[in-house]
Amino acid sequence: MNRITRMMMGIALLVCVSANALRAQDKCLSCHEATVGGQPVEMFKHDIHHAKGISCAGCHGGDSKTEEMDQAMNAKAGYIGVPKGDEISKACANCHANAAKMKSFGSNLPTNQFQNLQESVHGKLATNGKERIVQCTTCHNAHGIVAVRNASSPVFPLNIVKTCTKCHADAAFMRMYNPSLPVDQLDKYRTSVHGIRNAKGDAKVAQCASCHGSHDIRNAKDTKSKVYATNVPSTCAHCHSNAEYMKEYKIPTDQFDKFSKSVHGVALLTKHDLGAPACNSCHGNHAATPPGISSVSKVCGTCHALNADLFSASPHKKAFDDRKLPECETCHSNHEIIVATNKLLGVTSEAVCSRCHSEAQNAKGYAAAKAMRSLIDSLENNEKKASELVNEAEQKGMEISEAKYKLRDAHQARLESRTMVHAFNEGRFREVASKGLVVSATVSAEATDALDEYVFRRIGLGLATLAITILAISLYVYIRRIERRQAKGVQ
Repeated sequence: MNRITRMMMGIALLVCVSANALRAQDKCLSCHEATVGGQPVEMFKHDIHHAKGISCAGCHGGDSKTEEMDQAMNAKAGYIGVPKGDEISKACANCHANAAKMKSFGSNLPTNQFQNLQESVHGKLATNGKERIVQCTTCHNAHGIVAVRNASSPVFPLNIVKTCTKCHADAAFMRMYNPSLPVDQLDKYRTSVHGIRNAKGDAKVAQCASCHGSHDIRNAKDTKSKVYATNVPSTCAHCHSNAEYMKEYKIPTDQFDKFSKSVHGVALLTKHDLGAPACNSCHGNHAATPPGISSVSKVCGTCHALNADLFSASPHKKAFDDRKLPECETCHSNHEIIVATNKLLGVTSEAVCSRCHSEAQNAKGYAAAKAMRSLIDSLENNEKKASELVNEAEQKGMEISEAKYKLRDAHQARLESRTMVHAFNEGRFREVASKGLVVSATVSAEATDALDEYVFRRIGLGLATLAITILAISLYVYIRRIERRQAKGVQ
């Protein structure tokens, strides 16, 4: 046994002896046990504060070393009785916000809980306007406070859901603070993977405090909240990106890395687009669960509604169902969804169509994919060419506003054709793409006419300028001749 170990054991023994000595001096407890009894007394015997040698006077004030009630409960001795309202949390903060005092009890707990509570959503005024909505004892109890890691604690992971829902499942109570806030979170949670495992005794899975925090709970619309849209992925990743923590669940831990690079992740985390999906957009909030095979398109379809409708009516719907393929995810992936470009369509090695379709297998789909890719490439190239011609004509000062306006129709047709891909119907796709090709051709023709007119005008201007210049020179020469004749006549 080394020296440091012996020192640590000595300190622990000293703290234990001191705590026993202090407990023996707690006349408040012995008196109440003998005369009053009841639940508070029994609960305090198992309280972490009692175990640390903190007497009743630690919270209620007074002199716990005397058996004389008048002296013990004398205001001059600091007796305050039963704290009410915010005085409850202030009494707790007397120790829990004092780093030196907490250290003297051998505690490594943070000492900013009271400050966090004051700044949290629970720290706002109650409906009576005289105190905060929540006090320390609301969640931790009063006389039976035990360590969070103690299975009997109201804030132990397996108990905290019940503790939170004392208020959050009470419709009448919650209506006083936020009528729009759901009160069925517990029911939803119990249907989730997290809730099911929690109910079975798994203390590692996410519960209320895992996502919302504990003392520092903030409104979901607060940018500092752990469940604010841009913070949700990192909150989920706290567990789901920890390979060691997630080892027993046998699921990937690279979801956050993939999501960060995806089109959704870039929009949310880099561009701060709050309309972009986060983890809970697809998996749910309190009822969080992996989307099932038959429901993936329904999840994606909440945003991409037209794409989902087209797919549901397409021949691929039945084919995917028969093969138990997860629809949208099969072609676009799940967490690492990339920007959908023309490369995904067609029969090249980069195209997702080529995974199932080839000239030898599913040849009809192969031909359709090839034709659709050719059409959309032509549409994109023609639109680009038309746009370049319009820009050139505009830069040269030609009136081209009508053709420029028509160009928007070509762009819209290209966007619609990319959506129409999900119908997997060459005829319908060709119908949409053809509209864009016709518009692009019309715009190109009008822009070319404008450029031809520009050239014609430049040539006309050049010829006119030349004619005027010749006329001016001729007039100058003629006038000079007249002036010379007049000069000779005078002589």
